Parts: sequence; structure tokens; C-alpha cells
Amino acid sequence: MRVVLTVAGLTLREAARRRVLRSLAVLTVLLLSLSAWGFSRIDAEFGGLTSGESKFAAALVLNLVMFGLSLIAALGTAFLAGPTVAGESESGIALAVLARPVRRAWVLLGKWLGLVAFGAGFVAVAGAAQLVIVKVTTGYWPPAPVTGLALLAAQTVTLLTLGLLLSTVISPMASGVVAVGLFGATWIAGVVGGLGQALGNESVERIGTVSQMLLPTDGLWRGAMRSFQDPSLVTQFSEAFEGHPFLSAAPLTGAYLLWAAVWVLLVLALAGLAFQRRDV
Repeated sequence: MRVVLTVAGLTLREAARRRVLRSLAVLTVLLLSLSAWGFSRIDAEFGGLTSGESKFAAALVLNLVMFGLSLIAALGTAFLAGPTVAGESESGIALAVLARPVRRAWVLLGKWLGLVAFGAGFVAVAGAAQLVIVKVTTGYWPPAPVTGLALLAAQTVTLLTLGLLLSTVISPMASGVVAVGLFGATWIAGVVGGLGQALGNESVERIGTVSQMLLPTDGLWRGAMRSFQDPSLVTQFSEAFEGHPFLSAAPLTGAYLLWAAVWVLLVLALAGLAFQRRDV
């Protein structure tokens, strides 16, 4: 266990030194600044809103901005996970570490824990800052902010675990590109599935369901959206929720959360198996 924690600390320290972190910081500050200006202009641009309409507008824009944060987290963690195995193997760093009597599984687990701490920490800090901005500018506070941020962190963990698996079989750049591409494709499939549900087309709706099972990032994202919405909005503006990409009408089930956890463990196990067989 000491080896795992040591590798996790080194991975976290290395992630903090990479240029990706600076890019994430710039993108995050830019997004938070734009969102602060946008939220402050809601009442000015749409004067005369009722309390329900004001809550609806704040929840909708909050979900939109949170998707931006989740995309930044996805980009950052995917391109940080890529060099974790493939990059170190190509540079020879992995050979220096693994030449010692250390099990590869412990090294990979330590790297995964370090990336999890980085991704979850980013979501917690950036997400909390965004919620404070919304509260100050509009007075809106979501009903379950901790749950929402936890689900966004789980989404980040899911994607970085996939990136870690990919980094054991392909190059660092390719693993990041593929992971982010799958993230975007799954989100689009979820939007298509939502439209199918709104139109009563079961075949189209099934596209979103299957994609959310194959890669749980979109399913976790929709659960996070639900946590950031006032529950009364679902009944008050029920028609607006049909097929909307930034509104979620149904909460996540316990069975789906369990599947997401199992998915992460399975992919992490596959990454460990692939790392054991990889030449370094």
C-alpha cells in the first residue's frame, strides 16, 4: 500500500507540473468569468421573469456552464492519463521504475489514484466556484450541489480510467484523442436518445440507453444535471424537459450507479492486465 500511495503522490505532483494544468486553469478562469457576466445579465436582459421562470433560467444556464467544466475536465484528465503509461514507456522512465521489485499492478493503481485525486479536486474547486458565482449573481442555489459535483467527479474518473486503459495499448496523443472523441460521441448519442424519447421513437431512444451503458459518462452527466435543478421545475415546465440536452427529467437509479462503479473497476482491471503484458 505504501508503494501505491507513493506512486499516487508522484503522479499528482507530475500532473501539477505539466502544461496541461496551466491550460486547464486558463480555460476554467475564462469560463467562470464569462459565466459570471452571463448570470449577472439574466435579469437585465429578461426583466419581468416570475420566480419560477428565474429559477428555470438559472438552472438551465448553470447546467450549460457545468457541461463546459465537465468538458474541460474531460480534456485535461484524458490528456494527462495518456502519458501515464505510453509516454513513460516510450521515454524509458517506466523501465527505470519497474526494474525495481515493484509489482506493475501497484504502480498502475498508484497512477490511477493520483489522477483520480487530480480530476476530483479540479471538479470540486471549479464546480464550487461556479455555484458561488450563481448564488451571488442570481440568488439560485441547486437542491443537491454535493451530489451533483460528486457525479461530475465520477464522470471524470470514468473517462480518465478509459484513458488509462487506452494508454497501455496506443500512443499518448492517440489515447487522449480517442478518449475525448468517445466522450463527445456518447454525449451526442444521449442527446439523440432524448429526442427519441420525446418523439416516442423507441429505436432512437435505445441509442442513448445503449451508449450510456457502454460508456457511463453521459449517464452520470445527466444525473448531475438533475442534482443542479430545482425539483419543482420538472412539473412546472414539463414540456421544456422533453429532449432538452441541458435538462434532465429523471434522477439516476441505484442500479445505474452500481453499473458505473463496476464499469470503472472492470476497465481498471483490463488496464492492469494490458500493462502486465506490455513491453517497456
